[in-house]
Amino acid sequence: MEIKRVFDILELYNNEYADLKDAFSYKDKGSWVNFSAHDYYKYSHLFACGLINKGFKKGEKIITMSQSLPHWNIADMGISLAGLVHVPIYTTLGGVELEYILRHSDAKIIIVSDENLYKKLKPIADKIPEIQTVFTFHHIEGIENWISLIQEAQENEEELMKQLEERKKSVDENDMHTLIYTSGTTGNPKGVMISHKNILSNAIGVKPIVPIDHGQKALSFLPLCHIYERMLNYSFQIKGISIYYAENLGTIINDLKDVKPHLFNSVPRVLEKFYDKIISIGKDLKGIKRWIFFAAVRLGTKHDDKGKNSIFYRFRLSIYRKLVFKKWQAAFGGNLVAVVSGGASLQVRLARLYTAAGIRICEGYGLSETSPVLAVNWMDWKNAHLGTVGPILKGVEVKIADDGEILAKGPNIMLGYYKDEEATKSVIDEEGWFHTGDIGEFIDNKYLKITDRKKEIFKTSSGKYIAPQVIENKFKSSGLIEQLMIVGENEKFVSALISPNFNYLHFFASKYKIHYRENNELIKHPEIINKFQKEINLVNQTLGEHEKIKRFRLVCEEWSQPTGELSPTLKLKRNVIYKKYAHILEEIYGHGEDKTEDIGKDKSAESFEKKISNGMKKLINIYSSNKE
Repeated sequence: MEIKRVFDILELYNNEYADLKDAFSYKDKGSWVNFSAHDYYKYSHLFACGLINKGFKKGEKIITMSQSLPHWNIADMGISLAGLVHVPIYTTLGGVELEYILRHSDAKIIIVSDENLYKKLKPIADKIPEIQTVFTFHHIEGIENWISLIQEAQENEEELMKQLEERKKSVDENDMHTLIYTSGTTGNPKGVMISHKNILSNAIGVKPIVPIDHGQKALSFLPLCHIYERMLNYSFQIKGISIYYAENLGTIINDLKDVKPHLFNSVPRVLEKFYDKIISIGKDLKGIKRWIFFAAVRLGTKHDDKGKNSIFYRFRLSIYRKLVFKKWQAAFGGNLVAVVSGGASLQVRLARLYTAAGIRICEGYGLSETSPVLAVNWMDWKNAHLGTVGPILKGVEVKIADDGEILAKGPNIMLGYYKDEEATKSVIDEEGWFHTGDIGEFIDNKYLKITDRKKEIFKTSSGKYIAPQVIENKFKSSGLIEQLMIVGENEKFVSALISPNFNYLHFFASKYKIHYRENNELIKHPEIINKFQKEINLVNQTLGEHEKIKRFRLVCEEWSQPTGELSPTLKLKRNVIYKKYAHILEEIYGHGEDKTEDIGKDKSAESFEKKISNGMKKLINIYSSNKE
């Protein structure tokens, strides 16, 4: 059957996948609760009838703020069936962003999953007259539940179903299906208008790339309001794949063992966390077991995806797969065929290592504005290249502009930004090319490689260009560093703000008997500073002279979504970090002071003591030398 509107997917569940008992599943009080294909079809239609019964007109907006649940899918399809626009938002958003989206979206009602989110959102919603009510998915005493919409619809089901059929006929593939607000790394978030055609062209386009089929399982733990997870969720539905929702990021390991999925979607940070956990287990091993473990890791990072490894390499890999890597596969449930990774760049060494371990990573690239996939690596090595984001998706056009920016065109390009024609024109030119803001190149005229973010490239005062993400990515494998941001725009040299891995630092301090009371003291300790300096020096050896990190500062805060330094997609909110640590940046660059210090020379302990004796005790917190 032809799928032109998102709700057309439901007909597959009514016909081809009617036997599916676990179309969607989630965990409630420790047990998995299944929603069948019949449940999905029936309740989606009844929910749509409930919305029509409430008087909602075609094109009106409904917000959901929820963890990933089958309820979300039912609401999503019900909203679509009724010709309305779904506005899903992240549960981690703060009050200011929430109020902005609630007002800007023109939403009529809001559906949240639980009591905590209700308490967070209801006071904000009460300030906005256009919002009629706030429903919940889970039953909470005294609060209106979404089931009431379904129950009211059942009282006049026959008549409402007739109205629903007429409403469905009025929905065109070019109508707006969803309004997705970008992460807002700078300024207010923008509302990305995505049509049925936009997102379905992507879901159908990646269908042959998804390496599993009807009867197999996918574990989902990324938020469904994330365009990448949502689009793949539709692709899974088109293929009749059972979708299991993890309780939260903290339960993934147990959920993998429970579900034994054949595939899951991820972002690089989660894969890095898996790697860190596995390596920490290896460090606890003793003797020959420890040696074998790390020999396997070293070998794995040299894996070549084009089959160029020697016979001897392949022989050793086969042994390590039996001795070490089979345990990695067991940790992922034992049935894993592939992991689809997107949202940011994955370290090549990790991609090689996971692949050597028999865990295939299909890395892709895209943006909310492109619904989202532009390019993706296939399971088939002829259509994959580690270190790139793969070949361009069928039906999509991509070219590299003269300044290196990636431009895209195709049926997946958004309708535009909601209520912001000027911003739309700034990214979609007269010829229909969408300007991604990312810098890239083609490898072998086929595989797209992302090299940096155009808007984040800056110049030092000497006129040298700095690509911060390229430098930041070099630190991703460091056990010392949780997050790092490169700074230095219009300054004489490059510096770094570092949010350390405090779990590691506490272990290190205990091992070497470093005494401290709080993290603020720990990050100022000379041994800790020296440890980080050595890490900086290693990376500096791989950089051009103008790119080298001359100074760095450790901060005592862990950067996260709730504290505001990271977006919901775990990207650095550079403007927020700049503002938060403006006082540190002033210290680093000494604005308004006459700085004659030669930052390029080694500073011995003797010279350091001399500076302190001269009253420059603030250098305890600066440690600006580049000890190479």
